[in-house]
Parts: sequence; structure tokens; C-alpha cells
Amino acid sequence: MNLKPITCLMVDCIPELVAIGGFGSPGQCFPFYLYDEDGSNRRENITNWALAQFRRQYQDDTISKWDIFHYVYGLLHHPQYRERYQANLKRDLPHIPMPPPMAGATDKAADFWAFAKAGARLADMHVGYEQMPAYPLSMVEMPGKPLNWRVEKMRLSRDKTQIRYNEFLTLAGIPAQAFAYRLGNRSALEWVLDQYRVKVDKRSGIVNDPNRADDPQYIVQLIGKVIAVSLETAEIVESLPEQYTHHALH
Repeated sequence: MNLKPITCLMVDCIPELVAIGGFGSPGQCFPFYLYDEDGSNRRENITNWALAQFRRQYQDDTISKWDIFHYVYGLLHHPQYRERYQANLKRDLPHIPMPPPMAGATDKAADFWAFAKAGARLADMHVGYEQMPAYPLSMVEMPGKPLNWRVEKMRLSRDKTQIRYNEFLTLAGIPAQAFAYRLGNRSALEWVLDQYRVKVDKRSGIVNDPNRADDPQYIVQLIGKVIAVSLETAEIVESLPEQYTHHALH
């Protein structure tokens, strides 16, 4: 299992097992659909039995398998869940609580839907981050330097409010909350800054260049979009039902 802090990320394709965990610490994929080896016989990974359990527990027959899928995604982002079970999550598959409705609640499924709707929004953002409106950063151009959108290696300022994009451009006005959304040991923004740079493989000599000739401003826009996703992710996580999860885990 993954020996790093829990990381949860939604994707719309078959991922590499090291996409998040890294070499020596592979991740685990929980798809909504399962297939035979030849790609046939598609079936849902959430069983009819599980669907019946959720519907009976929350007295709501409108709950669907996709709702349960998103409920799980929302729950896996909850700080209290991640903190309480951090040791277990490094060596075991996640255990998903399905607690009874809070005593006296008029809507028995209210907190289930809070997690499901939060998880659905998180899933939409994390899969479709490239379609998100970019967070408006200040673009500080260096006087006397020619226009240049090319990245070699970006650097974050010590106070984490600016990114030295290249000799021509500095991106300023990064909000502190942009670093709250973390993928393992690093924030999503720091992950982008580390990965989007020109690298040369020492053994093969192959150059990995993230710059796009057909879209020179792609990386600048990507940074703004990742910041926007990070801010909304942090806002959604903070809005998850604390009392409900506290009740569920004790």
C-alpha cells in the first residue's frame, strides 16, 4: 500500500499505479466500472447489495450508485477521516463508514447528500481542471526582457506569494489557501511547479519539455487553473459536515 500520506484523486482514464504513490509506493485504483481483460463485459463496481444498504440506512430510494461513488470521494477528503485513519490508510484499503442518521434529524439522508454533492463537485473539478477559469494572478514583466512564455524551471518565492516563471515573467498574488489542497507530501500547486520543467534523462538523453509550441501560454494558464481548483477544493472540504463525520468515526 501507499506509504506516503493519503492522496485521493479522480481521473477519467486508466492511471499508472505510480501516478500518485510514486515508485516503490504504488497507489490503488477504485473505478466505477469493471471490465474483463479484453475490455468487454462492463459492470458497475458498486454492488446492488451496497446500494440497498445505503438506501435502507438513509431511507432514501433516490440514492444511486454514482451518488455512493461520490459520497466515498467526498469522505476520503475529510481531514478528520484522514487524520484518524492515517496509519491504517498506509497499509490497508479504506474502510467507509455508513453511520446512522443523526438523532432527531428530519432529513435522514441530509449528511449523506452533503458528502455526495461535495464529492461530485470535487470529481468534476479534479477531472476537468483544464476547463476551470484561471485564478487571476498579477503578471509582473521584467523591464528590458523580451516577451517569453517558455519555462525552464519555475521557482516559488520564500513567502510562497510569487512564482519566478522565467527571466521575463513573475506571477504574483498567490493566496496562502492555494497550498491547502495537497497531493501526498506536496500541494497540487507545488507538484505542478516541480513537474512542469525541462528535464533531460541522464541515461537516455531524452528531453522532457512541457512547453507547447501550439499554445505558448498553456503553463501560465495551468498554474492559474490549479490555484482555482485548489481554492475551491479547500472551501468544499471545510464545508463538509464535521459533526456527522465525528459521529461516524467514534
